[in-house]
Amino acid sequence: MKVLNFGSLNLDYTYSVEHIVREGETISSNGMAMNLGGKGFNQSVAMSRAGIPVYHAGLVGEEGLVFFDACETYGIKTDYIKTVTGRCGHTIIQVDSSGQNCIVLFGGANQKNSKEYVDEVLSHFEAGDIIVLQNEINELPYIIDRAFSIGMTIVLNPSPLDDKIDECDLGKVSVFILNETEGEQLTGENTPSGIIQSMQANYSNAKIVLTLGKSGSIYHHGDEELYQPAFEVKAVDTTAAGDTFTGFFIAGLLKKMPMRDVLLMATKASALAVQKNGAAQSVPFMSEVELFEG
Repeated sequence: MKVLNFGSLNLDYTYSVEHIVREGETISSNGMAMNLGGKGFNQSVAMSRAGIPVYHAGLVGEEGLVFFDACETYGIKTDYIKTVTGRCGHTIIQVDSSGQNCIVLFGGANQKNSKEYVDEVLSHFEAGDIIVLQNEINELPYIIDRAFSIGMTIVLNPSPLDDKIDECDLGKVSVFILNETEGEQLTGENTPSGIIQSMQANYSNAKIVLTLGKSGSIYHHGDEELYQPAFEVKAVDTTAAGDTFTGFFIAGLLKKMPMRDVLLMATKASALAVQKNGAAQSVPFMSEVELFEG
């Protein structure tokens, strides 16, 4: 069984500010850093650091060669990463003094996937393999359809949630990992219980993970429902917290750990990530997660 993450690769431009800029306001930042990120890349880093060998597929622009070196450092297989003309995807991130953030995303190379490229990548995988997806790349509906036709297990983090998700056959998804905002957008429900009930009604065979920020997370599948509280830590930068949770959760599933332990491990990893600046570089190693007691 192989794990493929078909996802975004972004250059993150992060600005430290006292507060998130308001409409019509101009403020000075306290600092700026450029880091490697993208929900896809961050989740590949998290899976790798959690001990899961992962192949990454995705496109980078002409300034994106740095990702190949970074993937080698992080232990991510680059067989299916391709360089195209134009700019990489990138983000402009504001991080305030409490560690909260807001993000502007430019798709760049992430929006240049073709059906031919998708077919080429997926030709190297087979039934029973895992594919991890987010919504920062184009051709997501086609990728889901092709992966399902092969017999791959599909894990979807539908973030950022927009109209493209409506084009996807979500009945083909085996695992959903989403936050409250995405859950409300997807179901129209505005409470955790309402979101879970709606997701269960629409996708009864899928495993559903609803993350609740400081309130923890909920797992639901069939008759099983578990709640995991969050750890109280001082947040410095929450940019990759959700991606870290996702990567470690998937790792726990693949290791066939008890679900209570999977949730606990993912929550610990996320708590460690928010205590560091940046995206991919904030993802903890498994050894750190194992030592963390909250």
